[in-house]
Amino acid sequence: MDLALLRTFVTVHRAGSFTRAAALLGLSQPAVTSQIRTLERQLGRPLFLRQARGVTPTTIGDELAHKAAPHLDALVEIAETGLDDDSSLRTLHLAGPPEFTAERALPALTELTGDDGQGFALRVSFADSDNALEGLAAGHHDLAITTAQPRGALLTATPLCDEEHVLIAAPRWADEIGPEKLRRAGTHALRGLPVVEVHESMPFVARYWATVFDTRPAASGTVVVPDLRAVLACAVSGGGLAVLPRYLCAAALDHGDLVALLDPAVPPLRTYFLVIRTGTLAMPHIARAHEWLLASAASWS
Repeated sequence: MDLALLRTFVTVHRAGSFTRAAALLGLSQPAVTSQIRTLERQLGRPLFLRQARGVTPTTIGDELAHKAAPHLDALVEIAETGLDDDSSLRTLHLAGPPEFTAERALPALTELTGDDGQGFALRVSFADSDNALEGLAAGHHDLAITTAQPRGALLTATPLCDEEHVLIAAPRWADEIGPEKLRRAGTHALRGLPVVEVHESMPFVARYWATVFDTRPAASGTVVVPDLRAVLACAVSGGGLAVLPRYLCAAALDHGDLVALLDPAVPPLRTYFLVIRTGTLAMPHIARAHEWLLASAASWS
C-alpha cells in the first residue's frame, strides 16, 4: 500500500475535511479526493461519508486510522530527526494571547532558541483563541496557546496552567470601598465606581461577578483598552477597578501600587491549553517546545 495514500488518508481523517487536508498537505483538493478514491478502490470499502460540511469516517476508516496513524507519525519522527543534523535552525511558529504569551511563554521558550544543535528559531503571532486555533488547523502555526479546547481529531489540547483572577484597584479606591464594606454590601459597594476592561462586553469583570457574586455587573467600562497590560497601567494610575490575572498584577500588589479588593474562598480561574495538530509531536522542535512549556508551567503561579 502506497505510504503517500496513507498519509493523505490520515490527514483527512484528522482534519475532517478534504479542503483542510489539502491545505495542510500542500495539494489541491482534487488531488486529495483522487488519492482517497484510489485507496478506497484498493481496499474495496468506503473510508469516508461525504457530508455538506466535511467528511465523517466510516467504521473501516476509523479502524484504518487507528492502525496506520501511529506508524506514520513514527516515520515522520525518524525523518525529522534526520533533518536535525542539518546546520540550519528549524523554525517554531507559536500563536497565543499577547499578554500571556509575552509574560509567560516567551521567557520560557527563548531559552531554547539559538544554534546549539537542539535550538530553533521562533516566530510568534498574537491571536485570540478562535483565530489561533483556526491558524493552527490551517498549518500557519505549530503550537497555539488558547483558553478554548478545540473539537475534532485534527487538534490535540493539553491543559497548560490555570490563572487566578483578582479584583484590584489603586489604594485610593480601596480605601473608599474597603474589604469589609465589600463583603457586607457585595456589588452594591461597587456601583458608580469606574471600571477598566479589555472589551465593551467586560469579559473579565463579568466572569468574576458571575463566579463570586452570582450576578452580572451593573456598570459598564469607563476605560476600555484591548490589552491587559494597558488595563494594569490604568488601574495603577487610579483609573478604576479591574479584574486581572494574578501573575500580571502580582508585582504591583507586592509594591502596594494596587490592592486586592476581595479574597474569595474560590477565586475565578481560567485554564490555558497548549494545542498542536495531532501527530506533529513527531517533529523534534515542536515536541521539545511542547515539553518545555508544560514543564515551565509547573512553576507558574
